[in-house]
Amino acid sequence: MTKAEELVGELKARGLTCATAESCTGGGVGSAITDVSGSSAVFMGGIISYDNSVKRDVLGVDPTVLDGVGPVSAECAEQMARGARRLLKTDLAVSITGLAGPGGDGTHPAGFVWFGLATASGVRTESMTFPGDRAAVRVAAVLHALTLLLNAARSRVA
Repeated sequence: MTKAEELVGELKARGLTCATAESCTGGGVGSAITDVSGSSAVFMGGIISYDNSVKRDVLGVDPTVLDGVGPVSAECAEQMARGARRLLKTDLAVSITGLAGPGGDGTHPAGFVWFGLATASGVRTESMTFPGDRAAVRVAAVLHALTLLLNAARSRVA
């Protein structure tokens, strides 16, 4: 069973819904979830905010965050997740913003990714640095995001 299959099963069992806000993974989390038959019962949608204007204008990321600490930050990941949960009216939302590579941004190395997880209790963020090339970083980030959603679903009572 894949991580996405586990997630969809858990969300269904608990009567929960989820959404995504993705940047460097370009919709990979949403794609993994929708590969699972029956995912339409629990996955409301995703927003691919590859450009900062989408983070700002659609997800509601504060322009001072984007111009200050930047899009690869805990603050941006938090606001992306909060925006996706609000816009798509879900129980859970995960966000991903980072540097898939091949290069870094002068502050963060290639493979550095921030995640946000929004629930009714608030938003928590965490960062990870994944090894490998661009494709490997994206695959690892997708798997990590699915794991965050799965763990959140398991810890909630429907």
